[in-house]
Amino acid sequence: MNELQQFYDATVKLIELLENEQLTRDEKIEQTAKLLALREGLIKKIKPPFSSEEEKLGRQLIPLNQKFQKLLEDEKAVIQGDMLLLKKQKDSNKKYTNPYESLVTVEGGFYDKRK
Repeated sequence: MNELQQFYDATVKLIELLENEQLTRDEKIEQTAKLLALREGLIKKIKPPFSSEEEKLGRQLIPLNQKFQKLLEDEKAVIQGDMLLLKKQKDSNKKYTNPYESLVTVEGGFYDKRK
């Protein structure tokens, strides 16, 4: 099997993986990292000249890659949103346990320069 076909198959697996709602986030991240590493190795091996079948496969790969990019960006946005929510929860928990910690009192000082 040539590298382009393996790259295509890895892209299809990534799309299926990101669309799968039954997997946990950790499983998705772990499997996605493995498949991305595989794709990275394969893309370095793909060199022209291409046969007509490889060109046809490459044309089919372009929309798949765009779909994969969108799914990956959506997953990233969900993770970033969860991280932001977690940070807000941590901050509000801190304020609840010690409500006066965030209050900063600035008292003026006076220095007498007379001798």
